[in-house]
Amino acid sequence: MAQMYDSIIIGGGHNGLVCAAYLAKAGRKVLVLERRHVLGGAAVTEEVYPGFKYSVCSYVVSLLRPQIIRDLDLPRHGLEILPLECSFTPSLEGPGLVRWPESARTRREIAAYSKKDAEIYPEFGRDMMNMARWVKPIIDMAPPDPTSFHPSHLRSLMFLGNRVRGLSDEQLVRLAKMMTMSAVDFLDEWFESDILKAPMAVSGIIGTYLGVRSPGTAYVLLHHYMGEIDGSFRAWGFSKGGTGQISLSIANAARSLGVEIQTEADVENVILKGDKAVGVALKDGTEYHAKTVVSGVDPHLTFLKLVGRQHLPGEFTEQIDRYRMRGSSGKVNLALDRLPEFTCRPGDGLHIRGDIAIAPSIDYLERAYDDAKYGQYSKRPYMNVVIPTLTDSSLAPPGKHVMSIFVQYAPYQLADGPETWPDKREAFGDTVVDTLAEYCPGLKESILHRQVLTPWDLEQDFGLTEGNIFHGELSLEQLFFLRPAPGWARYRTPIRQLWMCGSGAHPGGGIMGAPGALAAERMLKERAV
Repeated sequence: MAQMYDSIIIGGGHNGLVCAAYLAKAGRKVLVLERRHVLGGAAVTEEVYPGFKYSVCSYVVSLLRPQIIRDLDLPRHGLEILPLECSFTPSLEGPGLVRWPESARTRREIAAYSKKDAEIYPEFGRDMMNMARWVKPIIDMAPPDPTSFHPSHLRSLMFLGNRVRGLSDEQLVRLAKMMTMSAVDFLDEWFESDILKAPMAVSGIIGTYLGVRSPGTAYVLLHHYMGEIDGSFRAWGFSKGGTGQISLSIANAARSLGVEIQTEADVENVILKGDKAVGVALKDGTEYHAKTVVSGVDPHLTFLKLVGRQHLPGEFTEQIDRYRMRGSSGKVNLALDRLPEFTCRPGDGLHIRGDIAIAPSIDYLERAYDDAKYGQYSKRPYMNVVIPTLTDSSLAPPGKHVMSIFVQYAPYQLADGPETWPDKREAFGDTVVDTLAEYCPGLKESILHRQVLTPWDLEQDFGLTEGNIFHGELSLEQLFFLRPAPGWARYRTPIRQLWMCGSGAHPGGGIMGAPGALAAERMLKERAV
């Protein structure tokens, strides 16, 4: 007789692993099935070339929920976060701008461009942290259904209402602006210097098919202010051993709790009995059965492929069809034979040990978006660059380095079709390297190996529909009780005993683990498993 599980998790990404660990901690028998040969989904470390370990997709961490780290005792299972303390914006004219760990030093940097901005910058940081603290409890709660009169939903709505009532008039106005304005318009109300506003504005477009002047991007900027590492608010860091070590530490915790994990287990479809999920079938024909099935993959892949629209209510499939994926970013990973050097600030130093933003001006960023609007990758893209080997030397041989380059824009929907991406992959990689080499002469000559990932590659290799790194855009109409569809934001689905636990569920993308933890919490509270 086939083995029976309490829950089967589709996808061994970090959210699926978190969900599995919490269910197992509550005494449930859990199986995790991962399509690839390595765990982690998009939070993965791979030795693509001998001796060089890349954080292939996701590359920094901040939003990982502190309570998950504590509950699963992740440091004991291999998690170590190394702080990322600097933000450097190189320039082709002048020294660029560095935001240092020391506030006084940062103030002097900004004052060289604007004394007004230097004075107001600390106030902006405090205000953003206050707004992020206001929003933070929302990302750690299951969204209520505003149309329901169930006491639990009413209590949650009352909690939110009381939080709004607790805001001052000024804070309420600011929150309304953040929910509706563009990142640039919002920053314009604070600052005047382009070299400061540009690298700050890019936090509003990460993983979206929007420009820095597009309404709604101010909230995405706030989303990236909610990071926390070891109690330090608005902190970012690297995972020692690469981003994949985060996933492996969660997997280690899950295994210690009894979770069974299989890699190279490609799920073909969810097995249904009437309108109820009873298991999964793999592409090799193997079947596994369980009381509940939990999908950690994106909504399009879950509902339109693994379930099939013929098994779903028509109104729901229309909502999922309208749920926007629209991948807009790519990744270039480099193996280097020496440390790169930036012309505007030559030599080694703390300034290149954090993140390096190629975002010289607002107009530069908007022109990059203009290319994407017409189905082309940006001729001069925005790039976020890190050199993790300066913090973690275990990622490359002695004296060598790894460089990770996040690139926007690289639209999945090219003018002549996404299927043309393989033919343009290397040209896209050349554009990225050529642009960065303007700031960093000698870069091309130092490259030993290069890995280029387009949105098409992210879809084909990592199962991210249209290459969207957040399992769907973080736009206002796709957040909270609307994610992934109205009425279905509490991890349940129209298929009985089929649940969602990935980034396509609230609170969305980033390495946070919250969708996985909240899904497990709801399942246990509702005694679904």
